[in-house]
Amino acid sequence: MNNVDEGLVRLGKNSKVEPGISKNYTVSKDGKQYTFNLRHDAKWSNGDKVTAHDFVYSWQRTLDPKTASQYGYLFSGIKNADKIQAKKAKVSSLGIKADGDYKLVVTLEQRIPYFKLLMGFPVFFPQNQKVVEKYGSKYATTAKTQVYNGPFALKNWNGTNTTFDLVKNSDYWDKKSVKLDKINFQVIKDQSTGFNMYQDKKLDMTGLSASQAKQMVNNKDLVSRPQSSAFYLALNQKMKVFQNKKIRQAISMAIDRNMMVKKVVGGGAIANTKFVSEGLAKSPINGNDFTKDVTAPDTMSYNPTEAKKLFKEGLKEVGKSSLSFTIMGGDTYDSKQLGEYLQSTLEKNLPGLKVSLTNIPARVVLSRQTDHQFQATVADWFADFSDPITFLNILQSDNPSNNSVWKNKSYDELIKKSNTTDSSDPDKRWDDMVKAQNIALKEQAIVPLFQSSEQWLINPKVKGIVYNSAGPNYNYKEAYIK
Repeated sequence: MNNVDEGLVRLGKNSKVEPGISKNYTVSKDGKQYTFNLRHDAKWSNGDKVTAHDFVYSWQRTLDPKTASQYGYLFSGIKNADKIQAKKAKVSSLGIKADGDYKLVVTLEQRIPYFKLLMGFPVFFPQNQKVVEKYGSKYATTAKTQVYNGPFALKNWNGTNTTFDLVKNSDYWDKKSVKLDKINFQVIKDQSTGFNMYQDKKLDMTGLSASQAKQMVNNKDLVSRPQSSAFYLALNQKMKVFQNKKIRQAISMAIDRNMMVKKVVGGGAIANTKFVSEGLAKSPINGNDFTKDVTAPDTMSYNPTEAKKLFKEGLKEVGKSSLSFTIMGGDTYDSKQLGEYLQSTLEKNLPGLKVSLTNIPARVVLSRQTDHQFQATVADWFADFSDPITFLNILQSDNPSNNSVWKNKSYDELIKKSNTTDSSDPDKRWDDMVKAQNIALKEQAIVPLFQSSEQWLINPKVKGIVYNSAGPNYNYKEAYIK
């Protein structure tokens, strides 16, 4: 999405905001109104001009309750966005207006500190209404049922085939900066096959499994890319047994995270005892990383003795002498390895516990997580932009991505304050988010596991790829072969 399309801005190295379809913009003194001046030479790949109306249409389409977008909450703070999602206002009342073809005015309900970063995220990109309506339910299901306004266009994808191309978009406004004519993609499900093809010089880039990365540690082509992510165990609190905090805490204390990342996960993963990822954001007060300002309770540390005690007490409180549940995860090799480790350590350290595993395709996992059709699941969240709120938002009571269905009134109020009354005071806002994170950890909203890292073999001749750990990760606009 980030390479075949473009929004008002483009995110460069270290998420630096660079001009996109908007050549410049102004902000009102109170920070509540943005006026974007769009470039006149931006086109879609079918020759249509990209106009302010394409942004208005796209945003309204995403917010329309009929669309049921899981990312609709990211528009919160834009005038009437929440009301529209709650079916209490018309889509046309959203705070985005086209002033002619090349001026776009966005009105906010309050200052959004990370608003410019949001504009580089694909859910805020424009859409061509003519094309959407032409293809209807088939829109964007193949390369030919979509149009593109970014550096590249998608070619040779029929919706299911495992090879496709990104081809330089001759209609892109800044095509002179695009150095590559084509990028060939291949879906390779077996990473050992990918490794062998790289060795045979049939690939310039290939991702490695955790076990492969361990063996490649001295390879000069190995590149480690830390990710702003959180992998965690979500315990479905629709089940009475997981409404018991002691049982949730016991499960957390029965996991040796350091051993898990070294022996099971590998690949440069970090044992994270928080939810917000390390390296994402720094305090406006003291320059500390967010994870340093947050206090992880003792229940985030490995302590099998205390875990047994809490588990026994928790079972007694819910009127049980034993417990069995199933952990749902993906069907990849790495997912299965992680599941087997969790099963082994939990059963070993918590007498009376029986853990089963179910490993299914990723798209089925996501669907069941959305519908809360699981007992426990290994879930993950990847930052949409470089701000702690991208993680903290999803633990709110009414957020569709709140897998564990955890609810806490004080937490919700702090997140609301950070997004509203304290949004224009960086210090207060930071304090709100730190307090909220502390509540979620103390109450064991989820069981944090680790922060991931990608390990790749990359041909040294490939230069100029921009990788960001948060948001749209890959930007190939100025990539080239030396």
